[in-house]
Amino acid sequence: MSRLVNEENKGNGEIHLTSNANQSVMFLQQFIRNPKQVGSVIPSSRFLASKMVQSVPWNDVTTIAELGSGTGAVTRFIQRRVTGSTNVLLFEMDEKMRSDLQANYPSFTCHSNACHLTKMMIEKGIHQLDCVISGLPFFNFKSDLREAILHQITEALKPGGRFIAFQYSLQMKKHLSEKFLIDKIDFVPFNFPPAFVYSCRKKEGM
Repeated sequence: MSRLVNEENKGNGEIHLTSNANQSVMFLQQFIRNPKQVGSVIPSSRFLASKMVQSVPWNDVTTIAELGSGTGAVTRFIQRRVTGSTNVLLFEMDEKMRSDLQANYPSFTCHSNACHLTKMMIEKGIHQLDCVISGLPFFNFKSDLREAILHQITEALKPGGRFIAFQYSLQMKKHLSEKFLIDKIDFVPFNFPPAFVYSCRKKEGM
């Protein structure tokens, strides 16, 4: 993003302006504090964010979750595609980023821990999700954390539900193929680091 991000607060008419520099500094600070959970020193590029939402069948989406929302690089593109009746759940561990997300996207609900995805759905009266979008660096996680989150995703998704995730390598391909049908993997060079976008569907019986 090469300009100021102007997000209108639909709840009270306020406008929140966040510069790229501020977003990058915030992201870098989080990376320094917890590099394994962040995975990158800067937010996702608009090219990566755009590719992430292209694989979502938006006409069929009434419930969606984004895991690892960060500074909202992908969230902005999600906001452009959803309708006012779409239930959107955002998950971000960093308290400052989560607070900014809630201010900029008041119609979405923000939560801290993706390991509590299904619990948050129950609290919101959501039975199943049509889609999960993830920016979490799964390969960096300890195996028990990785398995816990992936289990939450498969439990949350409807049969055939979509799972869209970006990773910085193909090291998760075999592991993801055990839990999802991988329709395609797109390479996005215009991102730092370059990224791979996995477009998956929930397997039957999962």
